[in-house]
Amino acid sequence: MSAEAPVTVVLADDHAVVRAGLRALLERSGEFRVLAEAGDAETAVRSVLAHRPDVLVLDLNMPGELTSLQAIPQLATASPETRVVVLTMQESPDVARQVLRAGAGGYVLKDAENAELVAAIKQVAAGGTYLNPSVGASLATAPPASLGPPDDLTEREAQVLRLLALGHTNAEIGNQLYLSMRTVEAHRSRIQQKLNRFSRAQLVRYALDHGLLSDEAGGASPR
Repeated sequence: MSAEAPVTVVLADDHAVVRAGLRALLERSGEFRVLAEAGDAETAVRSVLAHRPDVLVLDLNMPGELTSLQAIPQLATASPETRVVVLTMQESPDVARQVLRAGAGGYVLKDAENAELVAAIKQVAAGGTYLNPSVGASLATAPPASLGPPDDLTEREAQVLRLLALGHTNAEIGNQLYLSMRTVEAHRSRIQQKLNRFSRAQLVRYALDHGLLSDEAGGASPR
């Protein structure tokens, strides 16, 4: 056992077998103490607020109304002493950029070696950051975010955001862009997750700040 106090951890993954494996790995090292487990982001938030761990190890894709990407900034406000290490299969620089912008301190791939995950959690718990090396290399060579729509929005998402900010309903947006209501709702959800802005007022402010309401902005104009 380490002479230092163990790093306290909450584990969040929707697969019980994954949580069991993570718990065994961390507790076997003698440097960690697992306080709770969660199978979705909402339970993860409640567990963090109840236990105030040093680190939340958070699966990026879990079921439930609250997404992991939405939970990260919530926790940054509600439990600032808790750092977040995201565990994911997504080896994407765009996704990594979103996760880090949301406030996570670590980004680890699920196929990482056990030692890498342990090192990442310790580094983040100590106040540092950790980014999977291959993802970090891709992120370093990715085109600047200023090219094209801001914050990794697709051209279609930028169009939907512009119309939302101009006050159109989902039905009106669907009519103008020839999209179904379900597709518009899916675009809107992705926009909110990418930007970490969830109210119409926040989306309007973002669109204004990034020039999406100017005459030169791409996309359909309101009728």
